[in-house]
Amino acid sequence: MTSRPTYRAITSAYYRGAVGALLVYDVTRHATFDSNERWLKELRDHTDPNTVVMLIGNKSDLRHLLAVSTEDGKALAEKESLYFMETSALEATNVENAFSEVITQIYRIVSKKAVEAGDEGASASVPSKGATIDVTDASSGGKGFGCCSN
Repeated sequence: MTSRPTYRAITSAYYRGAVGALLVYDVTRHATFDSNERWLKELRDHTDPNTVVMLIGNKSDLRHLLAVSTEDGKALAEKESLYFMETSALEATNVENAFSEVITQIYRIVSKKAVEAGDEGASASVPSKGATIDVTDASSGGKGFGCCSN
C-alpha cells in the first residue's frame, strides 16, 4: 500500500507544467461533488494561477438519479471562478465541447502572454491557427493521459 508521504512527493511533478485541468464529479453521487474543493485546493497549490480549470458534472443523462443539481455546480464554479459544464460520457453530450472550451481558454491565455512579452521567442511557442496540437503524454509512450476511476 502506498503511503501518503510518497504520494505527496510526486504531487508537484504530476502537476508541473499543467495549463488546464478538468475537475469531474458524478451528478448522481454527492460525495464526488464534495471532493472538488479538496482537489481544487491541491490544483491551486501546485499549478500556475493562470491554469484553466473547468468543473464538470458528468452523467447528466441520469436525471432520475440526480444528487447534485446544475445550480449547485454553477454556484461552486462561480464561487471558485471556474468554467462549468455538464456532460454525459455515455451519450457523448458536451464532452467534446468541454475539451474545446478548455483548449480555447488555454490558447487565449498563452496568446495573451506572448503578446505581453512582445518578443519573437514567446510568440513562436504559440501554435498558429490551424496547427495540430499533440496532447499525448510523451512519457506514456504515446498512449495519452491516464485517468482515475471511481
